[in-house]
Amino acid sequence: MPNPFTNATKQLENAAKLINLNKNILEILKNPKRILEVSIPVEMDSGEIKVFKGYRAQYNDALGPFKGGIRFHPKVNLSEVKALSAWMTWKCAVVGLPLGGGKGGVIVDPKKMSDKEIEKLSRGYVQAMKDFIGPEKDIPAPDVYTNPRIMAWMMDEFSKIRGYNIPGVVTGKPLEVGGARGRGFSTAQGGIYVLEKAVKKLKMNPEKTTVAIQGFGNAGSFMAKILSALGYKIVAVSDSRGGIMANSKLKTQNSKQNCLDIKNIIKFKKETGSVVGFSGTKTITNEQLLQLDVDVLVPAALENVITEKNAGRVKAKLIIELANGPVTPEADAKLEKKGIIIIPDILANAGGVIVSYFEWVQNLQNYYWNEKENISKLRTIIKKAFDEVWAKKECLNISTRLAAYVLAVEKVAKAEGMRRGL
Repeated sequence: MPNPFTNATKQLENAAKLINLNKNILEILKNPKRILEVSIPVEMDSGEIKVFKGYRAQYNDALGPFKGGIRFHPKVNLSEVKALSAWMTWKCAVVGLPLGGGKGGVIVDPKKMSDKEIEKLSRGYVQAMKDFIGPEKDIPAPDVYTNPRIMAWMMDEFSKIRGYNIPGVVTGKPLEVGGARGRGFSTAQGGIYVLEKAVKKLKMNPEKTTVAIQGFGNAGSFMAKILSALGYKIVAVSDSRGGIMANSKLKTQNSKQNCLDIKNIIKFKKETGSVVGFSGTKTITNEQLLQLDVDVLVPAALENVITEKNAGRVKAKLIIELANGPVTPEADAKLEKKGIIIIPDILANAGGVIVSYFEWVQNLQNYYWNEKENISKLRTIIKKAFDEVWAKKECLNISTRLAAYVLAVEKVAKAEGMRRGL
């Protein structure tokens, strides 16, 4: 499996080379500012004490406080957390947020734990990180297998430690404890705005555009739901157990009945735990989904799903990276040669951090906007960022990913240089 942090560093170096970045600043930007590794003892329901390993990578805060999610997953590792914190740095920069990049994780399988055990783990993580997080330092958020309920526990624990209510310590909280309206679907909504801009640039007809979505969690399912309502043809979706596709040949995708029934698939997954087995569909693997002959492919699960080995079999015209790091640098080069346009993760999935930023701002000022205001502000920010990236791509005749990185690295490097006198 490719090393995620090696991939992230290659992406940075490619951008730095293009803009002749000061070598001293490059050396700073290649390394996380701080890496935290903690042990979290949890008393299980059985009375046994289990110790879980947790991480927090605080990559760069030249533009503002560290910002980034916390994931609970059995495959969490330091390389992954460092890479994700780097990508968060560039993501915040490319969309113009006054935030840096961070990321956290705990090595755990939450599916094998009770709610009470997960609560103890969540509070234990905050206890271990209490001196390094906070509204002015580092603002965590939900990620893989974490959710608003877990964020509420973390906020509550931090507030207890400090002795007063501090909602701005984390984002992605329930509305009742300071969450932002629209945050639940903001990652998908941002991806929709980016996809619509790209489709227009490539002169695609939305009503004839076929889409396959790998990953049917929060972001992927919302993306499918919104795209379906807009008239796009969702012909395949998948989750960790496998995938399904419309039970007909993709070449005949010209009628609504040949699309997936997304509304009922969402209901089916809630009832069964997976999309696999939905009536009237053909079961496929996640690997097969990536190779379908569709117009738009949306990787919305984990990183490194499109690699040098399978990139040659990808047939989509446009890839929207709703997941973090789903395409390796080696695969990137192959896809670019094939003329496939990739809207990179640091732009395509920035909707979540944009609305998280709104949540943080609202927590600090104790004044809250309605959903329409949040989504309107999201649309303005992410569409502007897309236009800037596309203009840079055309100006320098480079890939969309490299254009996004150039913009982001320029912003962070300028701030870093000013702060250090370089």
